[in-house]
Amino acid sequence: MDSAGPVALSDAQKRTLYHDGFVIVKGAVSESLVDAARARIRSAERGENLSSDKAMTDLVNASGVTPILHEVMGNFDPPSASQVGVLKKRAPGTHYNNLGYRDCDMPYYGSQLHMDGNITITSPQSVQEGTAAEIYRRHFAAGPSGDLGRSPLVMGHNMTPMFQDPEMTLALGSFTAFVFVCLNDQREPGCGQTSLLKGGHHVSERFFRWQMEQNGHLGPEGPGWPRLNHDAPNRCGMNYLPESILNAFIDDSCERTPDGRRWPKPTQALMEPGDACIAMWHIPHDASRNENGTESRKNIIFRVRNKKRQPAHVATGVSDHPDRGWKGDWLEYEPGNNPWERSKFAMCNMWHEWDGMTRIVAEESAQSTQGLIR
Repeated sequence: MDSAGPVALSDAQKRTLYHDGFVIVKGAVSESLVDAARARIRSAERGENLSSDKAMTDLVNASGVTPILHEVMGNFDPPSASQVGVLKKRAPGTHYNNLGYRDCDMPYYGSQLHMDGNITITSPQSVQEGTAAEIYRRHFAAGPSGDLGRSPLVMGHNMTPMFQDPEMTLALGSFTAFVFVCLNDQREPGCGQTSLLKGGHHVSERFFRWQMEQNGHLGPEGPGWPRLNHDAPNRCGMNYLPESILNAFIDDSCERTPDGRRWPKPTQALMEPGDACIAMWHIPHDASRNENGTESRKNIIFRVRNKKRQPAHVATGVSDHPDRGWKGDWLEYEPGNNPWERSKFAMCNMWHEWDGMTRIVAEESAQSTQGLIR
């Protein structure tokens, strides 16, 4: 292991993780590992995929991130792949984003808050005509799977299935933890940082529990969560979050788009090279636009799952839908192992897979309960 930094979270950091849904660990990755990853990015040929390059995976596998995660979360598969999140500096654009709004009209550096594991089809760049049903079918037929209708076989441009299960009761893939490793200076806002909805994990968990109580259908197209927003400017925006989650974080101070809609203000993860942000899957988040950076934003992103959810299956570290294959193929599970129900349980019980948080969660939950009683 090549790290002189911390190898475990303090109780104070764990309390931050409990309340905020993320924590920034200063100096979790050594300078030598950061330099190696930056050098590999610089030397990459046009179109070269660095996802599985050792210089990227070493940012977790050979750094202090591994012992930190083992202690706070539990056992996990060493990542064999990553998302190389490089964002060039750019000004706001006039294109429609995936929410169906003009990029330049979105507040907070264009952040599109979402939870991972949701299908994305590239947003149409013209105002859509027709009925809601016609727009829905046309939109998803434009994806890489072609016109399959409403089906778990439909894959998005982000390589995520429309539904995780054959019965179409689970519309989100899930895992346990994010790790965002920072490779360049992101200490000032507007440099492409990861933006996170502080405290949003608590609201997300409550929402999933409510969906489970209604009919057991979790995610988009389940209760309270329509898939598309036909009131968006292009009439075909993705509802990346249900209104009830968004509304929990909206007040009169929140900025508006030209249509008068208010948007929650996320917190930008201000980091410098070698810092790592550890976040829960449940937390709404997004990258922000790199308007102010002096270079491209470089975050290497890992998606980690506690082994106890599926001990016999390997999670590579990049997929947001590890219950399915990367291209949506169906995996084999032993008799009695229903992966969709296990994932639904994890979505409704977010601390179940954080083995090192048990005491902190009990203490903080008790304090919250006492506060309510008073």
